[in-house]
Amino acid sequence: MNVAVIDIGTNTVLLLIASFDAKGKITPLVYEQRIPRLGRGVDELRNLQPEAIQRVLEVLKEYRQIISEYQPARIVVCGTSAVRDAHNREEFAARVKAETTFSLEVLSGEDEAYWTYRGAISGIPDVSGATVVDIGGGSTEIIVGDRTLVKNTISLDIGSVRLTERFFKHDPPTHPELEAAITLVENELARPKKFEFQGSTLVGVAGTATSLAALAQGLREFRVEAVTNYHLTLDTVYHLFRTLRAMPAAHIRELSEVMEGRSDVIAAGALILREIMAHYKFSEMIVSERGVRYGLAIREWERTAQQQGVGKTG
Repeated sequence: MNVAVIDIGTNTVLLLIASFDAKGKITPLVYEQRIPRLGRGVDELRNLQPEAIQRVLEVLKEYRQIISEYQPARIVVCGTSAVRDAHNREEFAARVKAETTFSLEVLSGEDEAYWTYRGAISGIPDVSGATVVDIGGGSTEIIVGDRTLVKNTISLDIGSVRLTERFFKHDPPTHPELEAAITLVENELARPKKFEFQGSTLVGVAGTATSLAALAQGLREFRVEAVTNYHLTLDTVYHLFRTLRAMPAAHIRELSEVMEGRSDVIAAGALILREIMAHYKFSEMIVSERGVRYGLAIREWERTAQQQGVGKTG
């Protein structure tokens, strides 16, 4: 069974086409990433902008052609933080349907957190208890659980694009701008109540985590095998943040091809990750290239399996 999932985020639009065997083992067949930044201006204006919508529609049309070659049994197209926050999300969904035939599913913060967790741990079989962190462009999801149960989830209104647009008016950001951003992040990180982080393994998914893993290794281009299950230490995150916060975006872009479309927001992403690791006392993080798109693919397989009386994937 093949499943296709498109994840429309604040910064990126990701495509996963995955194959499942009879026991629910997932094998990725296609992974594509584009960075049309749908969420540009959403934090301030609360509307998706026409230019950004058009950029995303062009990506979706490209993805539709790729998907057609694999004839998946199920196709899921989801919107996360930027779509969730936009007043004109129904208009956007209608445009998506009319121009691509895709039906858009807008995930709640809680659903995004849950399926991000399921996707992340599917790629780390030897972890029993995990805290999964997904630093997106508009929001950050924190999920605590084990291999069979998600115990706590929260979606925080901090993301690399949101923080950059709200606070970083200079390039590179000034000290007062950084301090204002840190204050907001610390206030948001105080929101999780009765979360038990002790004894769990920190797992980071999405662009900030994988990009910092690539920079830590000096990669000039993205290699999924190099960032998968890479152990990123808190000391390394501190070092990367100190470096990135002092560099103009144009210089950050020269560090690696990985910084294409992220060079102006990666300092904010590194700031969020640094604060998370320090606040919750994690000395290192395992980086995963999996996230909500893998979780949603698993969801679709489980629904099919349930209909056919099979089992549940891990």
